[in-house]
Amino acid sequence: MTEPSSLKLRSIRSGSEKRMTTWHKRDWQQFYELARRPWQRHRPPRPVYPTGLNRVLPAQGFSLSELDDAGVDLDQAERLGLPVDAGRIGAYGPNVTVLRDFVRSSRQPL
Repeated sequence: MTEPSSLKLRSIRSGSEKRMTTWHKRDWQQFYELARRPWQRHRPPRPVYPTGLNRVLPAQGFSLSELDDAGVDLDQAERLGLPVDAGRIGAYGPNVTVLRDFVRSSRQPL
């Protein structure tokens, strides 16, 4: 879990050594204020794969070719919280469409 820049642990310098201390009361208050807020963006879509005629099952993550077809690199996928399955081969059209729409909606401010 990454910390917001305003909630970094306060550090104390003692000589050349840098020790980390615990959060102060205000830091915890600020953390819980942020945690109580609703999601600022949409949850990432879940990928699916076809298993037969008119049937799909959930997949572990998007394949690398689906990310490439949607114009998303691995770093951007990680920032957006998209699941990636490097073992999957091929691209499923509906997954690519959903990815493109999600990336477009995540760029727009809410």
